[in-house]
Amino acid sequence: MSLPADFRPDNVGRAIALTLVTIVVFGLQDAISKTLVQSYSPFQITMMRYWGFALFSLVLVMRQAPLRAALRSAVPGWQILRGSLLIIEILFFALALQTMPLGGLQAIALVYPLLVTLFAIPLLGEKVGVFRFVAVGVGFAGALIIIRPGGLPLDRGLLFAALSATLYAVYIVITRKVSGRDSAATSMVYTGVMGLLLSSAIGVFHWQPMAWPDLALMATIMVTTCLGHGLMIYALSMAPASTIQPFNYFSLPWAIFLGAVIFDEWIDPVSLLGAGIIVAAGLVVMARERIRRIPAVADPSMGRE
Repeated sequence: MSLPADFRPDNVGRAIALTLVTIVVFGLQDAISKTLVQSYSPFQITMMRYWGFALFSLVLVMRQAPLRAALRSAVPGWQILRGSLLIIEILFFALALQTMPLGGLQAIALVYPLLVTLFAIPLLGEKVGVFRFVAVGVGFAGALIIIRPGGLPLDRGLLFAALSATLYAVYIVITRKVSGRDSAATSMVYTGVMGLLLSSAIGVFHWQPMAWPDLALMATIMVTTCLGHGLMIYALSMAPASTIQPFNYFSLPWAIFLGAVIFDEWIDPVSLLGAGIIVAAGLVVMARERIRRIPAVADPSMGRE
């Protein structure tokens, strides 16, 4: 696995710190989104949230290369599919926020590294050994513990959460697939453009006038979108993705904390055990993939947030 151009051992600590700050920013963003989707359409919130990300991605790309050059893709079909999958995934996540507690939603979302392992078999032709298959199975068992009778309610929120994690995993696998053909700038511009077009085409039909306090919250979401992605890209410039990726699991305790403090949502001990099993299985899969020199996830700069 190649190291960042300006990688130095003393930068690893800074990269980890920036990753943790990024998770704090994105967690606050999810909490604000959860507040807004109780009063406004998730389609509208997703559209406005994507305006911030699209602006960020296009500005970043144009600083590196002409936009026309970045739009030239060797695999445009795959790139269009990537961008479409991501915006649908973000919409499902917003829909899940309406009814699911933040901690439970984040626990289900963290199943995606396990799904990446499975989807990489048919889409990338990767071979998965028994050890990783067992880890994936254990992780799914953890998810079943969370959604057991008496755990998370079996409602549409849980369905949307599962669909969100599934689509995000497919998105990551396709990102791996196109990374050998297109530059990161091309992948980012397609992500921004497709998301902007699709979210706006649907979101405008769900538009509701927003009160000034809610507009301020929405503006905060758009700003934190740019801030979070900028921080993560900066972190990746100082340390390999495989080094900082395990620290992304800090998003689970942070989501549990925010859910308890802001929304009075408490996760029961058995569900907490299931979430811990998912995290442990995901870390095992990442460790095995790092040994095999297979990137555990796609560039977080193109992630859900």
